[in-house]
Amino acid sequence: MAETVLLAEDDQPSREIYHNVLDAVGYHVIDAANGSAALDLLDSEPVDLLLTDLMMPGMTGIQLLERARQRKPDLRAIVMTGHSTSEAVIGALRNQACEFLTKPFHTNELVDAVRSAMSRDVACQIEVLSDRPDWIELKVPCDLSAVEPIQKFLSHLHEHIPKETRDAVGAVFRELLNNAIEHGGKCDPSKRVEIKYIHLKRAILYSIKDPGDGFNIEEIEHAAFANPPDQPTRHMDVRRELGLRPGGFGIMLASQVIDELVYNEKHNELIFVKYIDPSPQK
Repeated sequence: MAETVLLAEDDQPSREIYHNVLDAVGYHVIDAANGSAALDLLDSEPVDLLLTDLMMPGMTGIQLLERARQRKPDLRAIVMTGHSTSEAVIGALRNQACEFLTKPFHTNELVDAVRSAMSRDVACQIEVLSDRPDWIELKVPCDLSAVEPIQKFLSHLHEHIPKETRDAVGAVFRELLNNAIEHGGKCDPSKRVEIKYIHLKRAILYSIKDPGDGFNIEEIEHAAFANPPDQPTRHMDVRRELGLRPGGFGIMLASQVIDELVYNEKHNELIFVKYIDPSPQK
C-alpha cells in the first residue's frame, strides 16, 4: 500500500503541482486547503507524513503541526514557506519537523525531502532547550540520520551571511556532529548530543558536547588530522578496518575554514567560531 501524504496548502496552483509530483512517484496524496481541513483528514485517514505550508488563513502551518502532534506524536512532517524567518525555523524544529523547505524549490527537492522523511521510523526526536534566535540549544539523539535535517534547519538561520561562509560553517558542523554521534555516542539513539548555536554580532559560535569519555587527540588514527605527511589517506584504511562510515575530516576541515576551534580537557565538548561581517548582505 502506498504511503499517504497529507498536503496542507492554501494556494490551489501550488497544491495541484505538489500533489501531481508526489502522486507521480508513487505516494497517495490527500489535500487540504487549510489547517482545519487538514486536522479533519488526520482524524479520518491513515496519514504517514504531513506536508504543510507555513502561512495559511485561520491556522498557520506551525499551529497545525502542534495540533497534529497532539493527535499523532510520531507523525513525520515537512514545513514549506516563502518566508524563512528564525521564528518559523525554530517553530518547525521545536515541533520535530523532519525538513524545512524554502519556496521556491525544485520539485526534485520536494521529492527528496519526502523520501528522506519517510525513511525515518518516527518523527525527529529533537529536544529544544532554548529557542531564542540568537541562542538555540538542542538535545539530539545519537543517530546519524538526524545530522542532515538538523544541519539544514540551522543553515536557514545563516541566510543573511555569504553563501561561502554559510557552506563552510555547515560542512564543519555536519562533520563534527557526525563524529560526536559516532564516537562519543556510539550511535546509540538512547544517548544525546548537546548542541548550542549562538549568534553574536560578529561571529557564529557552535558548541557540541557528546556523552562519551572523550579522546586523546594524538591517538585518533581514524581522523584525517592524524595522517602522517607521507600517508595522506591512511585514515581511510583505518576507518574501513573499524567499520566506520567514510569521513574523518572534521578536525582537518575545521582547522582550514573555521577561525577558532577549542576542546575541553576531556575532549568530549568543543566550541568552534566563525567570524562574520556584521554589515547586511545584499
